[in-house]
Amino acid sequence: MTTVNINTRKSPNVLKKQGTDQWVKLNVGGQYFLTTKTTLSRDPNSFLSRLIQEDCDLISDKDETGAYLIDRDPKYFAPVLNYLRHGKLVLDGVSEEGVLEEAEFYNVTQLIALLKECIHHRDQRPQTDKKRVYRVLQCREQELTQMISTLSDGWRFEQLISVGTQYQLNYGAFDNNEYLCVVSKECGTTLGRELELNDRAKVLQQKGSRILGI
Repeated sequence: MTTVNINTRKSPNVLKKQGTDQWVKLNVGGQYFLTTKTTLSRDPNSFLSRLIQEDCDLISDKDETGAYLIDRDPKYFAPVLNYLRHGKLVLDGVSEEGVLEEAEFYNVTQLIALLKECIHHRDQRPQTDKKRVYRVLQCREQELTQMISTLSDGWRFEQLISVGTQYQLNYGAFDNNEYLCVVSKECGTTLGRELELNDRAKVLQQKGSRILGI
């Protein structure tokens, strides 16, 4: 009779390989995120869960580091990933609508429902709880289109004030006219820092009006 001894303990190299295989690297819009397969599989029907399956039916390229390439905004992806990690919605100043757009893209169903509920409650608040904050951005003529088209996080264009004419009279001709672009955003009245920006923006806007003589 032959006795065969079977060693059920796995070698350190095997354990190390299995541990490494649990980590996943994502390249979202040029920013890297390191997470685990367990985290990405929290919602089995999500895009992220399907992406890491061995029989994945999704087409996704990888970069030179082996990270999955995802052409989305990393700023809005971070709250989605953190929700999968601990089940809590942490916005860190980004808009609910932006995160909702990403949650719908990745098909994280519980997060989608949570964000829609948050947006609904926010929109139901009395208008007295909200205040519009203004900012003034200075830019050159060739920068106007890009700046206005890239406004995000609830900021919207309000007014454009040309200040190039007065500069040309006092300091000589410039190749490019300069402008003051007034933008605004609705926020809660408890944000004291943003209220301070509101007052500063109004002062700059008045200065721009005096320069133009309007």
